[in-house]
Amino acid sequence: MAIKFSGEFEVKKKPEEVYDFLTDPNRFAPLLPEFQSVSVQDPTHFTVKVNVGISYIKGAADLKMELAQADRPRRAQYKGQGAVAGGNVTMVAGFDLAPIADGTKVNWQGEAQIFGRLASIAGGLLEPLGKKQIQKLIDGLQAALA
Repeated sequence: MAIKFSGEFEVKKKPEEVYDFLTDPNRFAPLLPEFQSVSVQDPTHFTVKVNVGISYIKGAADLKMELAQADRPRRAQYKGQGAVAGGNVTMVAGFDLAPIADGTKVNWQGEAQIFGRLASIAGGLLEPLGKKQIQKLIDGLQAALA
């Protein structure tokens, strides 16, 4: 099951500042909904632990993430995968930054693929829940960059 997401927002910080924030897991990972911890292996690899749960399927997920594209200050793209309660997930999420008169325009997009028992049991609940969680993250990013 695939969940796609995208949007844009503007902040009053320079593209370099926004890029530096978005590529520092210690700064942005705590904004993830249900965040537990982050462990940084090197400048492009980290593992984030989050709580997950739908209905009676609950647990923690360790998502192994990689900064797959790093073009300062224009683009950052992450790829990741992990095991979640009752299934597996792979994801891609990217941020394209453009300077504007009083700051930076951030275009964001991504896709999560969910496999296994979780996808078959939770089915139609996953997309609205996923989009709600992504919106929480984006709201948190906007507040942190304000």
